[in-house]
Amino acid sequence: MSNCNKLGIGLAGFGTVGSGVWNTLEKNGELISERTGKGVSLGITKILVRDPGKTRATTSAVPTEILTTDWRALVNDPAVDIVVELIGGTTDAFEIVAAALLAKKPVVTGNKALLAERGIELFAISRKMETPIFFEAAIAGGIPIVKTVQDSFIGNQIHSFTGIINGTSNYILEQMTLRGIDYATALQEAQELGYAEADPALDVNGWDAAHKAILLATLAYGFPIDPKHVHVSGIEQVRPTDIQFAKSLGYVIKLLAVVREHESGSIELRIQPSFISQKHILASVNGVFNAVSVNSDAAGESLFYGRGAGQGPTASSVVADLVEAARDLAHTARHRGFLPYRETGNLVPIEETTTAYYVRFDVTDRPGVVAEIATVLAKHRIGISGTHSPIDPSNPDAEFVDMVFLLHSCPFGKLAEALAEIESLDCVNSTPVVFRIENLG
Repeated sequence: MSNCNKLGIGLAGFGTVGSGVWNTLEKNGELISERTGKGVSLGITKILVRDPGKTRATTSAVPTEILTTDWRALVNDPAVDIVVELIGGTTDAFEIVAAALLAKKPVVTGNKALLAERGIELFAISRKMETPIFFEAAIAGGIPIVKTVQDSFIGNQIHSFTGIINGTSNYILEQMTLRGIDYATALQEAQELGYAEADPALDVNGWDAAHKAILLATLAYGFPIDPKHVHVSGIEQVRPTDIQFAKSLGYVIKLLAVVREHESGSIELRIQPSFISQKHILASVNGVFNAVSVNSDAAGESLFYGRGAGQGPTASSVVADLVEAARDLAHTARHRGFLPYRETGNLVPIEETTTAYYVRFDVTDRPGVVAEIATVLAKHRIGISGTHSPIDPSNPDAEFVDMVFLLHSCPFGKLAEALAEIESLDCVNSTPVVFRIENLG
């Protein structure tokens, strides 16, 4: 440590969140020092940037002498006690975090993709060097879900997480629901408002939510999870037709992350657009907000709600982790952040997960279509609770139509087998679109 009461921070990345961390420390630094109990102060002593000449939205001028374009200069600087990684990605970010840990410098990161995809390697280094990684900002922005699971629920067996943990997708689905606009229009508006990136792939294809869900599952159940084994489906195929049909049945469509422990001890983990009841509390989570429902044996059901992204909320979580890291260094609290506590665990194969389903088929409008599809479903012992053929008001004479089937609960693998057979029928023109109908209680 550079000084017994003053800790130096190396900030790798000075974009929206990095600037927010600077602003928060400038504004509330004295308050933070008072709240640590023994007057520990935090100061940013080195900042990694791509362009030192770029103008940044900070509340005070940033001294040019603390800027660097060399991450090694940041990590190796003796004035840097704690390294904050905010550059994103999984390549350079990995090198920075690994080097910091090997130098026995605690790390704070908001990089969910890094931890979900390469966390096994980093947690191994963390354990070997007895140096912690803190990552509150990696899950749900300003919602303190990581500390809650680590600390408040440490005596609980967690049965499940169910959550809306991607604000961009949630905003798009809300606008489609409220205004009847299509996916492309809602996505463009989200980009114009700054809610979606120029390349929105990770948000809309479900992988941003998947990375967060993987971290939650690892926290709760203690074993590393390979993203290759996680079932992920995004919102790209949601149409106004689906949203209106859901509404008529008393549902809304949300991109839902489901993490659930089975009696066998295996963990179900999946991300997909789902029908949920309009009466469920998650149905009222709108805009760019996130919410995570946690069900545990002792505490029961708990709901955590707040802004899942943005400069202020994410910077708030980063600073909270900085204080934890500072306490660890200054007061030898030996809080090790998080390390997996089991070497292995099992995920439930997606084929064995069971729900009811909404399936939309693009079919040729001719007699016998319903019967052909129903025959295949019956062959696979999948019950039908309803069928519907919504009319496109803009083209009532279309040769091709959407045919919707509502199906009873069955294993997803059985449904997939049936749909593969149905897709080969002459009357079916494209791959069927499947949404789960969740019973959240």
